Amino acid sequence: MTKFSELKLNPKVLKAIADAGYETPTPIQAEGIPPALEGRDVLGIAQTGTGKTACFTLPMLSLLARGRARARMPRSLVLCPTRELAAQVAENFETYSKYLKLSKALLIGGVSFKEQDNLIDKGVDVLIATPGRLLDHFERGKLILSDVKVMVVDEADRMLDMGFIPDIERIFGMTPFTRQTLFFSATMAPEIERITNTFLSNPVRIEVARQATASETIEQGVVMFKASRRDREGTEKRNLLRMLIDAEGEKCTNAIIFCNRKTDVDIVAKSLKKHGYDAAPIHGDLDQSQRTRTLEAFRGGALRFLVASDVAARGLDVPAVSHVINYDVPGHPEDYVHRIGRTGRAGRAGKAITLCIPRDEKNLAAVEKLIQKEIPRLENPLSTGTSAPDTRNEEPAKPRRSRSGKKREPEAAPVAEIRQADEAANPNRGKRGRDRGKSDGNKTVGMGDHMPSFIALSFAERDT
Repeated sequence: MTKFSELKLNPKVLKAIADAGYETPTPIQAEGIPPALEGRDVLGIAQTGTGKTACFTLPMLSLLARGRARARMPRSLVLCPTRELAAQVAENFETYSKYLKLSKALLIGGVSFKEQDNLIDKGVDVLIATPGRLLDHFERGKLILSDVKVMVVDEADRMLDMGFIPDIERIFGMTPFTRQTLFFSATMAPEIERITNTFLSNPVRIEVARQATASETIEQGVVMFKASRRDREGTEKRNLLRMLIDAEGEKCTNAIIFCNRKTDVDIVAKSLKKHGYDAAPIHGDLDQSQRTRTLEAFRGGALRFLVASDVAARGLDVPAVSHVINYDVPGHPEDYVHRIGRTGRAGRAGKAITLCIPRDEKNLAAVEKLIQKEIPRLENPLSTGTSAPDTRNEEPAKPRRSRSGKKREPEAAPVAEIRQADEAANPNRGKRGRDRGKSDGNKTVGMGDHMPSFIALSFAERDT
């Protein structure tokens, strides 16, 4: 088995690896680091949690160990789809460059431009950025990319999902043709393959696992759920979530709960907190400082449940996540693989549970087609009758609106039920009318023999 000491990395980098407690590289690291050190382009395809970040971080540091950056002209560039992933990559560089005198800068949204400009002006060896913020600095004339020697695109398929592909193509055009490119993705959509054919030169292709597969250490299951009433779907679904968490007991040490919509992230987190669960939300609309604090609390064990949108699905390395719960089936089947990849990392066991309502069954079928296996169906605890829905502190259902925009009143009880209740409270009401019907041969009382005389008058007679 290959060891890091056999990979011809810089001795100072090897020392930092040893300090971190690593001895044996993962398959993608063992296959990707040697050609990267030779200066070749690398196309890496591997499922999440396989060590792709170190696969490009370690050879980059070895290649950049000599030399010095000039002002506004970074020597290397790492592009990441989200702020959280960019911050995590920066932490990896910090860990492995502890014995090297290399500078880095992190360009992400939610942070002052002035602070980032000051770092760039001093010259940085490693520039880690999200595409949008990088282009902002470039358009302001604060950044020159003509000296980039190594360029990395991390989580390229997530870039595609987030609409960053035009930005990536533009950034490629700003860098020298002679640069070395390291390109990593868990899946290879046709659009991504087109980019690799255009901007990579005779790359070494490394594929350590079948595309879009989940780790074998992850136990998967899906709970089919149908609400008793449409207006109770949200309340009953949140109750089901709590029952599933309780059923896992002590095995659920922590969990990431994924929702498709940011509004649902906030609602689910608020509901869990009301019922005594230690939970907090994380999504793109929150302030960056709040997102960072929440993520650090979850990583450090101070927070048990992280309720997240897909901003947290890709590339985030929290080593010991026991459970992933898909509150919604993701709209893109590839996102399912990335979500559940937050658990079962580095050979650990993990469990992924998905909640599926009738309108999500088509998305579930797409997921099963992608991973080429049927996800086992789990028993729905709500259908066993062991526990009645708990509606404490839940928000009342909002009145629906008509097409005109006016609020509709809540649905009335059936007419028969209302009549019975009214007659029980007022037994004499309507009795005379019923008796009259009986005495008249059960004839229908209406506009026949009982027509009031004034109605029979002609219009001329009424006018007089």
